[in-house]
Amino acid sequence: MAAEKSPLERFNETGENVEIWWDSSPLVFESWKKQRIKSKPLEERDKEEEVLDRYYISDKPMEQLFRGVTTNPPLSGAVIKDDPAFWKEWVIEKKRQNPDASTHELWWMMYKEVVKRGAEKYLGVFRASNYKYGYLSGQVDPRDYENEEAMKQQALELASLSSNVMIKIPGTEQGVRVIKFLTSKGIPTNCTLAFVLPQFVAVAHAVKEGLEEAKKNGVDLSMWRSVITSMTGRYEALGNFQKESEELGIELTEADIRWASIAIFKKAMKYLEENGLPSKMLICSMRSGPVVNGKKRLWHFEKLAGANAVFTCPPKYINEVDKYGVDIEFDPDGWKEEIPEEILDKLMKFQYFREAYDPKGLEPPQFNTHPSTIATAKQFGGATDEMENFVVEAIKSADVSKRRVIPVSV
Repeated sequence: MAAEKSPLERFNETGENVEIWWDSSPLVFESWKKQRIKSKPLEERDKEEEVLDRYYISDKPMEQLFRGVTTNPPLSGAVIKDDPAFWKEWVIEKKRQNPDASTHELWWMMYKEVVKRGAEKYLGVFRASNYKYGYLSGQVDPRDYENEEAMKQQALELASLSSNVMIKIPGTEQGVRVIKFLTSKGIPTNCTLAFVLPQFVAVAHAVKEGLEEAKKNGVDLSMWRSVITSMTGRYEALGNFQKESEELGIELTEADIRWASIAIFKKAMKYLEENGLPSKMLICSMRSGPVVNGKKRLWHFEKLAGANAVFTCPPKYINEVDKYGVDIEFDPDGWKEEIPEEILDKLMKFQYFREAYDPKGLEPPQFNTHPSTIATAKQFGGATDEMENFVVEAIKSADVSKRRVIPVSV
């Protein structure tokens, strides 16, 4: 008897345009699955394994739950930490082959290898779906989020790794221009480091313009897609809500703040549809909550159930969905629910929300200085620095191992 469907699988069935993606490298999926199974009581492990086996099915890709993958520097770094011995030897061998390569160049080689190996895991879905699904998002160096030419060059290199690599570009002023350029070349993109409607709108129009240019030049678009990421949890936590709350003397509950990110996402979906824009919204950094009547809810799922959107889920959030969503019935029309008027009125008192909810609330140069952009870029940059430090230590260990011990004459 087949195991009953998990909450994640039930949510996936709320709409034909709902897509669940794996928000981590495919290279760590097996490790996560083993940990999940091991965490269960002995009598539940077979059932748990049966459920998780349906999330990724290499020999029957169109039957699996996950339709794509998002990665970023911290997630790619997790691959290195998952098997440091292997990657240490990989780096040492690359150094032997490329003795003049700098630490940065070796890191870039290693990073591209992680992206390439991950993308290969999803080529089955990519081909079986006629290139509709199965993309893996590989991000350019987050430390270059304001360097247009560097991002272009990195994007072209990442795109050459595999036909299903979707290039992740930050939604900065420079990044928007890069997305237009890549689209004009028929290269799929995922806008990241994006939090507010003005960014989503700017990117969506840049994609449309790039697409028109591609069609004019007869570019092959059969392997092209565009998604625009809303980093919802980061918008909620990394901005000015708390500061303004204290200044205005208005208390914001967890539910209020959750409604804020959901309201922005709903409005973004509506804007794309009403303006005939070819991108699809993607929601990431989702959080469980709020607590309603003593019960933990999953509003990022519940209020968007059935939506024409991508929901990319990291292992931690999947664990929470499977924990708190057991007795939640996801309404296929959840995405149609209007934001409560009293909540919207309350949120509109906050400049941080007004700027995010208005399609023209910010100008492109302000995308770079948004507090969520700065904080996230710093975190991602730090994770990238860690990977480069791993390369440094790997090379040092190789040098130590090759030192000759010279006997001291007495």
